[in-house]
Amino acid sequence: MKKNLIAIFGTSLLAASAFLHLYTTHFLLGFCIDLLILILMGYHAFVRKSLTWFILLGMAFGLILGSGAKQLSEISGINFIEFCRGSKLFSDVFLRLIKCIIAPLLLSTLVFGIAGHANLKQVGRMGIKSIIYFELVTTLALVIGLIAINFTGAGRGTSLIPETDQIVKAEKIIEQKQSHNFILEAFPENIAKSIADNQVLQVVIFSILLGMGLAMVKNDEKKKPLLALMESLGEAMFKFTNIVMWLAPFAVFGAMAFAVSNMGISVIGPLLKLVGTLYLALMALVILVFLPVSLLVKLPISKFFQAISEPVSIAFATASSEAALPKAMENLEKMGIPRKIVAFVLPTGYSFNLDGTTLYLSLASVFIAQASGLELSLAEQIQMCLLLMLTSKGVAGVRGASFLILVGTVSTLGLDPQKAFAILAVDALMDMGRTTINVVGNCLATYVIAKWEKEV
Repeated sequence: MKKNLIAIFGTSLLAASAFLHLYTTHFLLGFCIDLLILILMGYHAFVRKSLTWFILLGMAFGLILGSGAKQLSEISGINFIEFCRGSKLFSDVFLRLIKCIIAPLLLSTLVFGIAGHANLKQVGRMGIKSIIYFELVTTLALVIGLIAINFTGAGRGTSLIPETDQIVKAEKIIEQKQSHNFILEAFPENIAKSIADNQVLQVVIFSILLGMGLAMVKNDEKKKPLLALMESLGEAMFKFTNIVMWLAPFAVFGAMAFAVSNMGISVIGPLLKLVGTLYLALMALVILVFLPVSLLVKLPISKFFQAISEPVSIAFATASSEAALPKAMENLEKMGIPRKIVAFVLPTGYSFNLDGTTLYLSLASVFIAQASGLELSLAEQIQMCLLLMLTSKGVAGVRGASFLILVGTVSTLGLDPQKAFAILAVDALMDMGRTTINVVGNCLATYVIAKWEKEV
């Protein structure tokens, strides 16, 4: 009863705060209610000693401080805007630590999983099943994106004129990676370079081949030392992850405060219809695809939600799938999925199963065409989908990578690629949603393959 009353009270406060911020000018009253919400969330987090709640607390604090930074600076004389921009340091430190975990974690878990537990036939079988599932779901995501943007017509009547800073940002992204040869880039030429550049797919392919090679070694005396090393390294990296994860609330706070304080309403106003269409389409993907798949494989939804709540909240706030990877691997294993399957399917999905990103790409491409006054025929949209099915593979799970694919697709349609630059004004806001769905989709895919292999 007490919990229900707190929940009702908290929901009422959220509704009151939203109303004051959207429809009145009572900033201080709204800010006081926001602080009361933070106190309630903080109390709940400390009582439950839940990292998920601490992450949500950091997210809420960053959102409130970022949105009110300008008014607070005027009232107090303290430059809260500069503080919000500087708080991105927390997020950057956290992401660096996570990136240094990924390569050794994948290397150790994949090599030990393949050489120590799985037979080579099972590895090939899991690969085929994963590719079939990934291709099916990403195709459905592309179709849902097309249906959503054609239904809302969000681009019609929209003027896409990029600001100077958006053009500069876009040119920097394009300069960093002029070409996207996925097949070539999937294979490592130097594993040390792959680790240094954080090329997840290259590390996965090297680890799979090394695991297969180790499994083929018949002499146990030569095999056991490396197996034992990989097992110990894997266990140590999971403990390392647990230590780093306690920085997540500060990282989430910094990411949200920075993003919100830098997002001007005057800039994003004309593109809000696009953002709304994307989030509605992502919800449709969850309801029309993820939910039926969950019911089909008899997924324990409550247990699954509990397992992915931390990685999903991190992915949303930081807009980085990589930041969620180590904790997602650990939690899925605790849920009862064998490590060999988690280590194989989850990181592979980061290149082949980006459901949120592929949906966004189809939706954003048609949006730009609509805004340019071009109505794509059904045949042209199908052709575009086929192109995206190939080019979207291998997109890194970090902010900005999908923009390259979007620019390439728009150019293929004969449109001015600079039209895509204007979307960068709301890219961070959209990236949060699509990255979250990427993580959810990959976690679900891992359970599906484990169920398919009868190893849950």
